[in-house]
Amino acid sequence: MKLAYWMYAGPAHIGTLRVASSFKNVHAIMHAPLGDDYFNVMRSMLERERDFTAASASIVDRHVLAHGSQERVVDNILRKDKEERPDLIILTPTCTSSILQEDLQNFVYRASIISDSNVIFADVDHYQVNEIQAADRTLEQVVRYYLDRLDRCYRQEKLDQFLTNAPSVNIIGIFTLGFHNQHDCRELRRLLRDLDIGINQIIPEGGSVEDLKNLPKAWFNLIPYREVGLMTAMYLNKEYGMPYISTAPMGAVDMAEWIRQIQKNVNTLTLSSSIKRVDYEHYIDGQTRFVSQAAWFSRSIDCQNLTGKETVVFGDATHAASITKILAREMGIRVSCSGTYCKHDAEWFKEQIQGFCDEILITDDHAEVGDMIAQMEPSAIFGTQMERHIGKRLDIPCGVISAPVHIQNFPLGYRPFLGYEGTNQIADLVYNSFALGMEDHLLDIFGGHDTKEVITKSLSTDTGLIWNPESRLELSKIPRFIREKVKINTEKLARQKGIETITVEVMYAAKEAFNS
Repeated sequence: MKLAYWMYAGPAHIGTLRVASSFKNVHAIMHAPLGDDYFNVMRSMLERERDFTAASASIVDRHVLAHGSQERVVDNILRKDKEERPDLIILTPTCTSSILQEDLQNFVYRASIISDSNVIFADVDHYQVNEIQAADRTLEQVVRYYLDRLDRCYRQEKLDQFLTNAPSVNIIGIFTLGFHNQHDCRELRRLLRDLDIGINQIIPEGGSVEDLKNLPKAWFNLIPYREVGLMTAMYLNKEYGMPYISTAPMGAVDMAEWIRQIQKNVNTLTLSSSIKRVDYEHYIDGQTRFVSQAAWFSRSIDCQNLTGKETVVFGDATHAASITKILAREMGIRVSCSGTYCKHDAEWFKEQIQGFCDEILITDDHAEVGDMIAQMEPSAIFGTQMERHIGKRLDIPCGVISAPVHIQNFPLGYRPFLGYEGTNQIADLVYNSFALGMEDHLLDIFGGHDTKEVITKSLSTDTGLIWNPESRLELSKIPRFIREKVKINTEKLARQKGIETITVEVMYAAKEAFNS
């Protein structure tokens, strides 16, 4: 558990609530004090859904602290059971209520004896894991709960006796408040339909827990994002021998690899059936050349003008790794630094982007990311909403490629990041994120910018640097598209020399030092 005014991944209970509310007819109850129950507002505002199963709260107040929570928690579970008749009720504490160290597992056991609904306790350590890890663990726990109830002899039989007649897959990890998850899911449906592969189940979004018993009927599993769904896929692989593909189909190169992995799995399982082997190479070629415009665009003069420009990439492990490879491998753009806040997946991330960037940053401290960007002064940033705010302060454009999410990341139009249409969207995002310069240059020529004194911006609140009136006036005369770089270089030199008041002479000294 970490207390901060900005976190890339929220507290653990948010991850549990996201999984619970993604399933149909599953109700989540938070054991929480007032103030922790903001999830419903957040979801209704961002997802713009007309109807969803809202989470409820079993409030911890002074009466609970005085007499204990058992009676209230059990009563709330039974009340929701009678009112809504859910298939499953999930109880989760929040970080603050976990401090009470109450035996909530026992409360759940008592309620489950009386309740008609299934009741489980979210088995996550709220002090050790964040929102992403908790979501992954909760999804695996729900799937395990329903499959472990099946007769043990079912799992002893050969799996191929229970497979669907035609090739089919489960898509695991599409859930609420995910970054473009709904659009990505729509694109995956289209791709699988083109490949004549059926979809057995999509979980947790829109799935039913009562149907989880049919998960092993699919030929294999697809995990679009390794942040959520990988634990479930590993469990299904261990217990039922189900293969899984965890490659993110993002970018033309990884898209081709993803389809080839599907081909390999289908052909492996058709050896014992009458279904013909498949060959998707013609489909890959056609989609890459005619549906995806990204391959053509990367060879165009517009994209070649970006060659040599430096960028910084930061986000969750899946998106940051994929965008880094797309920029470096497919578009020829230099990635000065690539990083992720998924510290638990650091080894995989480093392995994926090795050789595609100059430096690697693994951190969940936004200040460290901000300082890195300020020092590198890239031409563009590709990151989260936090990097977007950092870019605004430094006057560096930023394309958002990863959660944490904002209302802007839930567009009404079709904006997938996965699939061949996703390659087009990413190419547009990359190109449009760079400041091409003409707009600001023309505004400066025709006096379009305001002439107010420049307010010194800095990511650090304790710089102690003062710009005197003459230097501030001189800075305001510099064209906007290079003004911020001049300011940063001048402040850098002032710190190196131990100068507290910046004058025009210091500005000229910085110009000579950094332009030589």
